[in-house]
Amino acid sequence: MNKDNSFLIKVFVALTYLAMIVVNFLANALLINNRSTGVISDAYPNLFAPAGLIFSIWGLIYLLLLGYVLYQFTSFGMKLGQKNEALLRRVNMLFIISSLANIFWIFAWHYDYIFLSVIIMLVLLIFLIKIADIVRVEKITKQEKLFISLPFSVYFGWITVAMIANITILLVSLAWNGFGIAEYIWAIIILLVGTVIGVTRTLKDNNVAYGLVLVWAYLGILLKHVAKDGFTG
Repeated sequence: MNKDNSFLIKVFVALTYLAMIVVNFLANALLINNRSTGVISDAYPNLFAPAGLIFSIWGLIYLLLLGYVLYQFTSFGMKLGQKNEALLRRVNMLFIISSLANIFWIFAWHYDYIFLSVIIMLVLLIFLIKIADIVRVEKITKQEKLFISLPFSVYFGWITVAMIANITILLVSLAWNGFGIAEYIWAIIILLVGTVIGVTRTLKDNNVAYGLVLVWAYLGILLKHVAKDGFTG
């Protein structure tokens, strides 16, 4: 791929990132379909839902992704060796698609197309898995760990939890009776499954940042269960 095409891809990365930020801002500032993202989540109550403050991690995710986007246009980002330019190209194509999936998910979610939102979330998760697999086998510098590995590790960790939550909400929307098993039993099962997935992936990638995101999410679930404005124990 020539330098012009490589630069064009970087521009598309910046544009899709910007579009993702704008749509997510509008979803809560102007209320797409007259509802915020959190209000829709609250409309499908379940025991896997975390406390509201936990969703502040989106601010960190978007800030880290901004660092990834800007990194490519800085002096040390543009003077990478041939191998690392190839790494950026591979990650960039996946990031563009993941950003579009993020945007489409917002609209599916806000218009209560819950099943469609699960499919879109799965697409987003798959592309983040692909990015994690690519980065894992590369020998990267400290700068690349900060600007490439860290942003996608945190993003991947959160979408892992969000995928489980999205499926849970789908089951709630379908009024699934859980085969007659108590809701708290299913909550425990889901938490255990999420733990197995999280620990397995953390060890596979040797990725502490990914694991810490799951700890953050589980802390939020605990807070929701013990808070007076949550499930109060």
